[in-house]
Amino acid sequence: MANIPELKISGLHAEVAGKEILRGVNVTVRGGEVHAIMGPNGTGKSTLASSLMGHPKYAVTAGGATIDGEDLLAMSVDERARKGLFLAMQYPSEVSGVSNANFMRMAVNARLGAGNEVPVLKFHRELQRQMKTLSIDASFAERYLNEGFSGGEKKRNEILQMAVLRPRIAILDEIDSGLDIDALRIVADGVNSLRGPEFGLLIITHYQRLLQYIVPDRVHVMMQGRIVRSGGRELAMELEARGYDWLKDELGIVDETVSVNA
Repeated sequence: MANIPELKISGLHAEVAGKEILRGVNVTVRGGEVHAIMGPNGTGKSTLASSLMGHPKYAVTAGGATIDGEDLLAMSVDERARKGLFLAMQYPSEVSGVSNANFMRMAVNARLGAGNEVPVLKFHRELQRQMKTLSIDASFAERYLNEGFSGGEKKRNEILQMAVLRPRIAILDEIDSGLDIDALRIVADGVNSLRGPEFGLLIITHYQRLLQYIVPDRVHVMMQGRIVRSGGRELAMELEARGYDWLKDELGIVDETVSVNA
């Protein structure tokens, strides 16, 4: 069972410009599991994703995180990616002059390491197969990375990258925002096709609708920079039906916001 991936987050604290955002987050995601983190705006969900990937804006001040037992926070951003951690971003960047296909092939080869590069034809066959699964036109392979893409196309392109890279642990940061129902189903099908014992998934979302298509094993609610409640899929359904106010009242939370951009 040594090949089963594991992301373990232990008492993680993080701040931005001296303001504490995360206040002791504890979550463990293992291969074969899907965890969802839900919560209102500004409660630290995206800060958690960025801190785990090593964004320089976010300073970890206490606690830790490991991937497969190794200290994640001691790694550079590219080392984290090579270890198999992947982040599908809420707002993917545009990169002019670099085609989708070239970007993804370079990323795959960097992950595999020198001497293990994937042959060009094999890579392009896999790329075309995954593009078909995600209903992405074949011409997108030669377009510049995210340049001129709609919001929905950018999100599908993030899932395409994930499908091609085959990470051990993936974090989806509000991948459902801006997607219509058809695009949401396509993205969910692409994610579900990767589920298995060698792949763990952490979904960050406001709404339960994504979780109708990517069914989570565990749901965690984040408020004031920490996990305040965990449960099964039924917790997400209760939040959809009742909102968050009942939980804030139950926990005695007056102001759940820690940052407007958290």
